[in-house]
Amino acid sequence: MGVPWDDSRRAFTDAARWFVGTAALVGDRWSRPGLGEWDVRALVGHTSRSLLTVETYLARPASTVEVASAGDYFRTTRAAAADPAVAARGRDAGAALGSDPAAAVAEIAARVLPLVEARDGTELLTTIAGGMRLADYLPTRTFELAVHTGDLATALGAPLDVPATAAAQALGLVTDLAVAEGHAGPLLLALTGRTGLPSGFAVL
Repeated sequence: MGVPWDDSRRAFTDAARWFVGTAALVGDRWSRPGLGEWDVRALVGHTSRSLLTVETYLARPASTVEVASAGDYFRTTRAAAADPAVAARGRDAGAALGSDPAAAVAEIAARVLPLVEARDGTELLTTIAGGMRLADYLPTRTFELAVHTGDLATALGAPLDVPATAAAQALGLVTDLAVAEGHAGPLLLALTGRTGLPSGFAVL
């Protein structure tokens, strides 16, 4: 999925700001159920890693491209995403946000967004999946921010006001994954009201 760098950067920024704004709505509900085994604090902690990994990986330049696209990144990391360590990292990240998690999230975004704004997308960085161009990695973070802020909004009973830029990029990515894995037919029929999706249907 080729996305112009300026559009990708805008989608990431909009998704990050939606996350910051939604986290600000939590109030005293940090211990209420968030997603699966995570409470709201752990869900916010996990989501904050979509910002923090950009900062971390930019500080770890790569010499070669090993993962050529956002879709390839998700295919490469699919098994790792199911590891119990992911849930533990979410809880740890939530705890690391300290006594005022919403303020911590806002500070992280204020630190990371200018780092992205200062780049042109050609930078090579070392991700958990291998060397990637920033322009190819950033859509994976926009996707995670959009989906998990949606999870957070749902947990809080807040509107699912996904920014249009982030929604378009996230839906484009998940559509690419569905097509690549032979799931386009069921998805097309469901989205046009012909039938529901099979139980347990997912592309990630």
